[in-house]
Amino acid sequence: MNTEKTPITLEKIVSLCKRRGFVYQSAELYGGLNGVYDFGHVGTLLKQNIRKSWLASINAASDDILMMEGALLAPQEVWNASGHLANFNDPMVDCLNCKHRYRADELDLNKPCPHCGQKKWTDVRMFNMMFKTHLGASEDQASVAYLRPETAQAIFVNFKNIISTNRVKIPFGVTQIGKAFRNEINPKQFLFRMREFEQMELEWFCSEKTAQTDFEFWSQKRLGFYETIGIKKNNIRLRAHEKDELSHYSSATSDIEYQFPFGWKELEGIAYRTNFDLTQHGNFSKKDLSVFDDETKSSFVPHVVECSVGVDRLFLTALFDAYDEDVAEGEQRIVLRLSPILAPIKAALMPLTKKQVEPLEKIYRDLKRAGYMVQFDESGSIGKRYRRQDEIGTPVCFTYDFESETDRCVTARNRDTMQQERISIDKIEEYLAQLIK
Repeated sequence: MNTEKTPITLEKIVSLCKRRGFVYQSAELYGGLNGVYDFGHVGTLLKQNIRKSWLASINAASDDILMMEGALLAPQEVWNASGHLANFNDPMVDCLNCKHRYRADELDLNKPCPHCGQKKWTDVRMFNMMFKTHLGASEDQASVAYLRPETAQAIFVNFKNIISTNRVKIPFGVTQIGKAFRNEINPKQFLFRMREFEQMELEWFCSEKTAQTDFEFWSQKRLGFYETIGIKKNNIRLRAHEKDELSHYSSATSDIEYQFPFGWKELEGIAYRTNFDLTQHGNFSKKDLSVFDDETKSSFVPHVVECSVGVDRLFLTALFDAYDEDVAEGEQRIVLRLSPILAPIKAALMPLTKKQVEPLEKIYRDLKRAGYMVQFDESGSIGKRYRRQDEIGTPVCFTYDFESETDRCVTARNRDTMQQERISIDKIEEYLAQLIK
C-alpha cells in the first residue's frame, strides 16, 4: 500500500460529497440556491454523530449543563437589544462593469475585479446580514421579525425562565443546537460559509469574579475535544483575538482554527461576553435579569462565557481531515479515515455470494436492533464494495464466505490498514463496540 499523501482540494471534497450522498445542492433541480445545501443519508448520519459527540464533551466537562431549543423567529426588539441591527453588518461593494458583488474586506479595491478584469467599483456600503420578514397579514413596523443569525439570544431572553423552572444557581451552562441564518453577501467555499447553517452553542453563566478562569477552562476543554473525534492535532490551534477583532459584546475571544487548504480559518469561537447580553435585554425589556448571591447578600447580572461551533463547518473539517488517497491492490482508492465515533456507517456486512445472504441478514438485523448503524452490501464485486465503504468512511467490513457455514466466523477487513482477520460471528458486536470505543 502506498501511503504517500496527495493534495486535498475543495473540489475533491465537493465531488465526494455529491457522489456518495453526503451533501446535495439545495433545489438543484431548479438551478440551485446559493449558500444553501441539503444533506443526504450518510451526511445526515455524520451530522448526528457530530452533535452527539459535541454534547457528550460538554456534559463530560461539567455536571451543571441544561438544554434548550429556541424558536427560529424573534421580534426586532430582541435584535435591537442584542446589537445585531446596529452591528451585524459586512462591507459590500459592486463591480459596475459585470455587476458582481463582493465583501469589500476580502478585496483589494486598488486592483481590478477578479471576475471581469475591470476596475470600476461602487462606493463601499454596509449590509445587514439578517433575514427580515413580517408576522401575520399586515406588513407594518409592528409585524417585523427576523430569522435568528445566532442561537444564543434565545437563551438570554429565557434566562429568568431557565433559572426559575430548573432551580439552578450560578455557575451553570445552557446548551443549544439549532439553525441560524445569515444573508451572506458572497457565500463560498462550500459548507464553510453558508446562508442557512446549524450552530452548537454553550452559554456558561458565571460571576465576574470567576469569568476569566472559566474562559480559560472552556478554551482548553474545547481545544481538547477535537482530538477525541479524531481531528489531527497539528491541524488545530487556539488563537486569541487582537483588540481590534473583538465583537461589540466581547471582552476576550479565542478562536479554535483549522488549517484548511485555503488557510487557517475559524472553526469554533470561545468568547467572554461579559454581562452585555443580559444587561441589554434587561434595559430594553424593563425586566430585572439579575440573580441574588446568598454569600454576598447582593444581586448581580451574571457574566457569560460562550462556546460556539458550526455543525456544518465541523462536518467540512472532518471530511478534509479524514480524506486520503492511496494505492491499494494495484489501483487508486479514496478513503475517509474518519474516527469510528463520527463514521456514518459503523460496519458493512457483505455476503460473498447470493446463497449467503440469508444467514448474514440475521446478523445484520441483530446489529440494527442493538443500535448500530450498519449497511448490508451485496451488489458488485467484493473489491468494488470495499471501495464504496472506504469512500464513506466505514471502519470495518464483515464478509460472510464459503467457510463461514462451518467455522461460524466472518472476515473482518479494516478500512485503514486493509488487513483482514477471522472473528467469530458471536464476537461481531463486541468487536464493533471496542472499535468505536
